[in-house]
Amino acid sequence: MHLDQLWQFMQVDMEADRFENKMRQSENRQKLLKQRTFLMDQQTNMKKLESEIAVMQDRLEAIRDEADRLDKLLAAAAAEIEANPPATAEDADKRAESVQKLVDSLSRYEQELQKLRKDSETKDRQQKEIRVRAAKTKIEYDQLKQVYDTEFKKDSAQLQKLRADIEKEAAKVEPKLLERYHSIKQHCTPPMARLIDGQCSGCFMSLPSATLLELKEGNRIVECDNCGRILYIEENA
Repeated sequence: MHLDQLWQFMQVDMEADRFENKMRQSENRQKLLKQRTFLMDQQTNMKKLESEIAVMQDRLEAIRDEADRLDKLLAAAAAEIEANPPATAEDADKRAESVQKLVDSLSRYEQELQKLRKDSETKDRQQKEIRVRAAKTKIEYDQLKQVYDTEFKKDSAQLQKLRADIEKEAAKVEPKLLERYHSIKQHCTPPMARLIDGQCSGCFMSLPSATLLELKEGNRIVECDNCGRILYIEENA
């Protein structure tokens, strides 16, 4: 089984894989991804704050309405006491207790109002900080995107050339060899390994004598018993 063409194909295939991986790991691309993630996080945070503020505004309006109602009840109670003073001490105590309940409720609502106002100011400040950070990052993102687009265009042209070379080399290889190569590549890269001093150069395991003999006969594809790579001996070696 002639494997020189498959070995040469693997060199070009691995070069293309390394180059494509280098493109994915480029510094500019990683920065862009980080900035994009940051911007998306800020959008999420902003929506969350907007939702929380909306809930707070609804609560503020409800408390104001209730406070207004209590104020009116207190005013009515005061007017009633002035118009019809309590006749007995027991009646006076009951009216005083009723008024105190209104006062206590109003006090609790006023405390909640103060807390809501403070929380609202905090969230407004957080919104402003998010807008400033997001705006600054967006400017940096747009500037870096222009640089990366130029870089990507250049690298894509190089990758396209490498893929064209792959197609040329693939045309020289028997289809069944390519099929086996790609099957092995799914779980083992590179899919081929040289035989060096009776060992697989991919996993460095020594091979049985029967495997070595079969490999030297060259009648079929021989794979490493340990790692599964296609074993290769140069035909002119």
